[in-house]
Amino acid sequence: MDIYSGAILVSLIVYIAVGNYAGRRVKKLDDYFVAGRRAPTLLIVGTLVASVLSTNIFLGETGFVYEGQAGPYLLWPPIGAMGYIFGALLFGRYLRRSRALTVADYFGKRFNSQRVQTAAGLTIIFGLGGYLLAVTQGAAILLTQITDFTFTQGLIISWVSYTAFTMYSGSRGVILTDTLMFLLFTSVAMLALIFLVQDAGGWSESVRQLTQVPEKPDLMAWHGIVGGDTPFSSVLHFALWNITLAVAWGLVYAVSPWQSSRYLIARDEHVVMRAACIAAIFLILMELTLYAAGAVINLSDAGIEPSELAIIHAAMNLLPETLGALLLAGIMAAGLSSASTFLSLVGFSVSNDLFSHKAVDEKKMLRLSRLIMLVVGVVALAVAFISPVDIFWLTYFVGTLFASSWGAVALMSVWSKRITANAAFWGIISGFLFNAVPKALEYLEWVELPFWLDPILLGGFVSLAVVLVVSRYGTVSREEHVYRMQMHRTPEQEVNPAKMRLTRYAPLVLGVYSVTMCIILINIYIKPFQEATGTLAGGGGIDWLSGESLLVLAHPVVVLPTAWIAWRMIRKSYG
Repeated sequence: MDIYSGAILVSLIVYIAVGNYAGRRVKKLDDYFVAGRRAPTLLIVGTLVASVLSTNIFLGETGFVYEGQAGPYLLWPPIGAMGYIFGALLFGRYLRRSRALTVADYFGKRFNSQRVQTAAGLTIIFGLGGYLLAVTQGAAILLTQITDFTFTQGLIISWVSYTAFTMYSGSRGVILTDTLMFLLFTSVAMLALIFLVQDAGGWSESVRQLTQVPEKPDLMAWHGIVGGDTPFSSVLHFALWNITLAVAWGLVYAVSPWQSSRYLIARDEHVVMRAACIAAIFLILMELTLYAAGAVINLSDAGIEPSELAIIHAAMNLLPETLGALLLAGIMAAGLSSASTFLSLVGFSVSNDLFSHKAVDEKKMLRLSRLIMLVVGVVALAVAFISPVDIFWLTYFVGTLFASSWGAVALMSVWSKRITANAAFWGIISGFLFNAVPKALEYLEWVELPFWLDPILLGGFVSLAVVLVVSRYGTVSREEHVYRMQMHRTPEQEVNPAKMRLTRYAPLVLGVYSVTMCIILINIYIKPFQEATGTLAGGGGIDWLSGESLLVLAHPVVVLPTAWIAWRMIRKSYG
């Protein structure tokens, strides 16, 4: 056994041990589904970031950046990350007040409708089931690259690794292992980037060299490489696709079940707000770190095939053995953390959301939930054997389904007096279908939609239109109206001036972070890029009207107003 497989084996043993230790403390459904609703800020931040940073970002997205999209991917992260803040303000804290066991359960309570809960549960099963498939295959690919295991053996090992503790411990084990994994992959990814950049001569020199890679002339430009054999026909095509993706992922961070459900576990609403701000900071930091690493790998080898193996190549060939081994263990951790979250949420939906179970004894329900979790895991493993491997596009396919199917319904469930149960049901169904069906047809190459009719936009607009039309011809029941009014009453225990003052530091730190990151990017990216490409303004100054400069300046333009809104709303709600 070499150092790489040894590091992964040790980390797997730790996660299984911690998860099963947590499982021994699970005595009732609240413990299994929402970890007793006692999680502090660190655990919520850990599980938020770990569940979204899966093998897709380490392998799929980093490979996509390596192929030719380094510039834009270094410039767009803050836009989507603001979904955390608006999600916590406009949905997450109200979701926590519902005391629901799952997000689909919240929809059932809010609209007094088992049908709405079942519809939401089905979208979780299909959407997160697909995401579970992607991260399981990503973990298997990693194992095949560093060991003598076949892909089939890798699938089984990765599946057993996360199923072993998720089935037994539920949310309690998931949030503990997520946080351990988050601490591991965050620290080693940053150390790996520092080493790669220093080995290339420093930040500025790395950017200058990256502008001269013969095979990828526009690698660091704000639009990346477009045309030719790329999926993007023009700069406009790529720009609109990237804007759509940023907004869609912002909605995903705000309302998707694997993100918003973490707030059901939080100790109080102050934890919700603090965790959202801190998670946004770490998400931006991690994305910039991994995308920069994906770009710099081109300086050693610009022809790695398939591109998903770029970060694995760096870990095994460019980094010191110990750091490379830790990085591979971190990538495995990222895959397992997301897989455990997705498996738990799919299992929870199957056992809790598809049918009414009020007459079932709690102990029997806990046993049933664990059994269903195992069955769901077996089904996911079986599908992973026969499904084609395409981590980036599969994640793009299933991850954004919730932006279309849940976006309008989730936000309007809190803020609209007119949305009806029928509107919520058909909004979820129509948004899901008008995203999933066109996207599947595109993926199979049976149709080719114009770039301005992206299935994410199509599904979102159809869902919103359906909700508005159906609500207009329906009536809100008294139970729905009362439930919504009760949600808008801030619980007395949350109104705490001392906690409020501490909570308001979170958006302040986010604002300072955005300004600091803007200044850093101007100095280590914009200036050397313009020097290398000969696009500096007259007198040798920075051209502030270039696409790269405008997008870097957009960081504080987007983040500062968001942080200010959060600061004001925290003071108003909890002061």
